[in-house]
Amino acid sequence: MQVATGGRRTVTRRGEDWTVQNIRSSDKTYICPGCNHSIAPGLAHVVAWANDSLFGQDAALAERRHWHTRCWTIQE
Repeated sequence: MQVATGGRRTVTRRGEDWTVQNIRSSDKTYICPGCNHSIAPGLAHVVAWANDSLFGQDAALAERRHWHTRCWTIQE
């Protein structure tokens, strides 16, 4: 179960629009694409996905990734 803590927001990163949402906790372990380290269950983090995909919005959402908050912030 994921618990969202903030509304979704749109940010532009490297010329591409992304939807970003803060997650307070999760019951799964994810691998952060920014550092390739795990995000432990219960750790607050960010979920982000590109707003555009060649295969449509549903495909973009399906390719969302979980990031450590710091990793996402330094990548922006």
